[in-house]
Amino acid sequence: MGGLVIAIDGPSGVGKSSTARAVATRLSLACLDTGSMYRAIALGCMAGGIIDDAGAIIGFTARASLRLGTDPAGTTIALNGVDVTADIRDPGVSAQVSKVATIQGVRDILTAQMRAIVNRQQRIVVEGRDITTVVCPDADVRVLLVADPAARMARRNAQVGGVLNEAALADQVVLRDKADATMSAFATPAPGVSLIDSTQLSLEQVVDAIVALVREGCVK
Repeated sequence: MGGLVIAIDGPSGVGKSSTARAVATRLSLACLDTGSMYRAIALGCMAGGIIDDAGAIIGFTARASLRLGTDPAGTTIALNGVDVTADIRDPGVSAQVSKVATIQGVRDILTAQMRAIVNRQQRIVVEGRDITTVVCPDADVRVLLVADPAARMARRNAQVGGVLNEAALADQVVLRDKADATMSAFATPAPGVSLIDSTQLSLEQVVDAIVALVREGCVK
């Protein structure tokens, strides 16, 4: 069975993780949530009191041991031997993760780790911020998933159980996108990247569209 790499980019709250897991399940592929890597590093830096020290963050990232599970039925992540899958979804981590993700030295270290996972797995869906342009620019299928801000904030609120107020949602979705945009281009598709606007689409419809791109590529 040959390799198949599907790269999915997009802003916060667009549904990248749910889409990636569903596509991976449909096509029997592994699934890599790259955002969880940045979240895990942010969590560790918060615990160590270094979240505002860029140099210390880079050093922590270089020393950290990240172990990722790529089963789409339950993607997991461990930091230095401790399972932090649930902890990294805390709103406090979400509020701080851009401080990690906007440091080029951190991105360089984690990008190398992402590529190693992709090369090892061969058949995988990878989702994140700059996957189609930096991490996997040669992926078999590259998709930029977008949706309007209102839809993204509603999806994020549903994801966390409806506990966030409007200001917190804007911080997690709109403001984080503004910060991360200084490091990643995820507002418009790069050449060769397919744009899917999911504002009016169900998860199943988005998955169908991506699977259709895979099949189209297989036919060519």
